[in-house]
Amino acid sequence: MLALLGVGGVLGRLSPHWLAALDERSREPAVITQVRELSRLEGVSYHVERVVDLKDEQRMLFDLVAAGDAILLVASGDVVAGVDLGKIQPSDVSVAADGRSVTLRLPRAEVFSARLDNARTYVHSRKTDLLAQRRESLETRARQAAEDTLRAAAEEAGILKRAEDSVARTVSSLVRALGFENVRVDFRDQT
Repeated sequence: MLALLGVGGVLGRLSPHWLAALDERSREPAVITQVRELSRLEGVSYHVERVVDLKDEQRMLFDLVAAGDAILLVASGDVVAGVDLGKIQPSDVSVAADGRSVTLRLPRAEVFSARLDNARTYVHSRKTDLLAQRRESLETRARQAAEDTLRAAAEEAGILKRAEDSVARTVSSLVRALGFENVRVDFRDQT
């Protein structure tokens, strides 16, 4: 009993030092592994909500018994589209001889990101049959499918056209501020 109390006392004295060492390790800075400069002009952002129903079918007992692991995910997220101005070539800018008119050919709009809002995305239900194995990767697969459906829904709703319209207005205003009176903005044909 006395030995147990002695060990407890030693641990009690040393534990603050151990905890401090653990706390110091958790304050180590993150490591930045890549930096990229971007020249993207975001034109529009859509907020999209979708329901993803995903099921993992499993066969057991020599394919005689069917069982499943299913998830119903309510996904909420944002899709952002715009134009990458870094793709503009010198040949895409044409200034008229009078110096007052300019024509710009911009790259086509693209979807920059489709991201889930983790605060609003949730698992509505999860059902694993009695004989089925619960697949921990099912929620990850459902979230990946949700991001794909968010992107597809935004594209179907015309996000790319709307982004081009928005970018054209913004670029026209910026070029007019440089002193050009007539500004024409076109977009390259799809290649």
